[in-house]
Amino acid sequence: MYMDFKKAKILSNYLSRDYAEAIFRFLVNYKDVSASEIASRLNMHIRPIQEFLETMSLYGIAEKEEVYEKKRPYFRYSLKKKKIEMIIDLKELFNNEKEQKMDLRIRELKKSNGKFTIARNGEYFSTITIWKGKTRSSKEHKINLTISQGKFLYYLPFPEAEPLSIDDLMRKANIDKSNKQEILDIIDVLFINQIIEKVN
Repeated sequence: MYMDFKKAKILSNYLSRDYAEAIFRFLVNYKDVSASEIASRLNMHIRPIQEFLETMSLYGIAEKEEVYEKKRPYFRYSLKKKKIEMIIDLKELFNNEKEQKMDLRIRELKKSNGKFTIARNGEYFSTITIWKGKTRSSKEHKINLTISQGKFLYYLPFPEAEPLSIDDLMRKANIDKSNKQEILDIIDVLFINQIIEKVN
């Protein structure tokens, strides 16, 4: 069953509930069953049972049929799928295809709120500390950098220097293209926090 991350989270939330296994036992062994029948057997309130069954119906795991008892309608549920498989394409979710950004020219922003700390070997930055707020109540946010990020930022042009493209900086820092996404990610963080500037 292919689904996006948000839907998978919802389904996983229901599958992880304490009573999930008990409800599935009814769905597997009964031809069909109502929420009230399950609730009475499990000595539970009917509402969470109904929510669970409705969700399983929404995801195509169970199916519901409206029936009448003394002219009063209610739903009976039966199992539609005996196997539940979830396929989540994380690459599709988090890879934002930022190819067009590689020629973007950047440099450190003048009077930024960031402080870079050099690693012990002196070859790259290990952390960057971002200060938020200008008063005594300003907060410190320290970010631990990956080695690739640290090497990349080590070659980041100073505020008054000529800006360089991301491609040029990666080549200068000898960073493999396979690390592109983590470089673009830290650039976005630093731009949002006004540590670097993008120059046309």
